[in-house]
Amino acid sequence: MKNTLGEYKGTTTVAAVCKDGVILGTDTRATMGNYVASKNAKKVYKITDNLAMTIAGGVAVAQRIVETLKINARLFQLERGRPMPVASAARLVSNILFSNRSVGMPLPLQALIGGYDNTGPHVFNLDPFGSLIEEKVVSTGSGSPFAYGVLEDRYMEGSTVDEMLPVVVSAVDSAMKRDTASGDSFDIAVVDQDGFRELTEEEKIALLN
Repeated sequence: MKNTLGEYKGTTTVAAVCKDGVILGTDTRATMGNYVASKNAKKVYKITDNLAMTIAGGVAVAQRIVETLKINARLFQLERGRPMPVASAARLVSNILFSNRSVGMPLPLQALIGGYDNTGPHVFNLDPFGSLIEEKVVSTGSGSPFAYGVLEDRYMEGSTVDEMLPVVVSAVDSAMKRDTASGDSFDIAVVDQDGFRELTEEEKIALLN
């Protein structure tokens, strides 16, 4: 991260469950009040080949949670000989967030955890207090009302990743155009039975057009 003082308070993140995988999308603007701290902030992370996570909130907290989840997912794989299930990854982060709310102030983090395991594709939404909800389609951040305007109209449960990619891109793009705290560019990641991959710039431009 170029500016560790920046926060993702203006973030737009989107996640959608498809019949053959999950899609996660984010904008790339990090803000500190009215100041744009970074135009290239990373908000979607690969945890393992079958897990990914989007982040919104304080940069330091978000990065620490990401690293904690990465380490525990690797340990799970080594100890049990199989990838960590999506629900287990979400529960781990939920427990961390929940355990910190009694300190006096909850950790400033909202996360979407998505992935593909032996039970299929899943997405979980977590708030700063550790609340955990499994979703089919979800958006967080200040741009979420604009993203939901697209998602509520165009998301169809049971669609394929290829069918839903333009919808997720359109949702993030809509938020970037209307929410001043979201913008600059966007990242899209897909997790399916073949693993994690991020879309190239060429793929993103093609979908946007």
